[in-house]
Amino acid sequence: MLIAILIGLFIYYVYKKTFRGVVYSHSYNITFVLMTMMTTLIIMTISSNVVLSLGMVGALSIVRFRTAIKDPIDIVFMFWSITAGIATGAGMYPIAIVGSLVMGATVYLLSKKTTKDSAYLLVIHYTEEANDGVKYHINKLHGVLKSKTVRKERIEVTVEIKLKNDNTVFVNEISALAGVNDVVLVSYNGDYAP
Repeated sequence: MLIAILIGLFIYYVYKKTFRGVVYSHSYNITFVLMTMMTTLIIMTISSNVVLSLGMVGALSIVRFRTAIKDPIDIVFMFWSITAGIATGAGMYPIAIVGSLVMGATVYLLSKKTTKDSAYLLVIHYTEEANDGVKYHINKLHGVLKSKTVRKERIEVTVEIKLKNDNTVFVNEISALAGVNDVVLVSYNGDYAP
């Protein structure tokens, strides 16, 4: 159990240092430590008694999790803690320790890879009067159209753009165009859902 706790704390530390989402959840991160320990305990129990193992499998088969996991990397961390718990519970300590160190190093190195350009969504509400000016600025920014909505005389476009620096003067320029109602620039990580 001590090895399971140490590996779980290592997973906890790696998750905290490599987290890139919007809101960090401390309680979710604690579940990695607890899941590693629980999986170890279950495997230790199952390996000691065949009859008990069948009963445990039956009891665990009725457990259902309804919490949606939005980020795929969170699922990887969850499987990592379960795998480390299984290896530790089975007494395969070198595999559990070396495997966790390799996983931690891999996750850490891949999470530190940064891109030169930051992705943003540019949302513009305008009337037909500003159509040419808006198109000019979108082409100048090399924007990729994500959506366009037309309601009577109002138009809304959502454009993905990449910025090499934090220069957002273009937002003021677009906003100053005649016929533009508002301009919103939002950081974008690849998902529309928050």
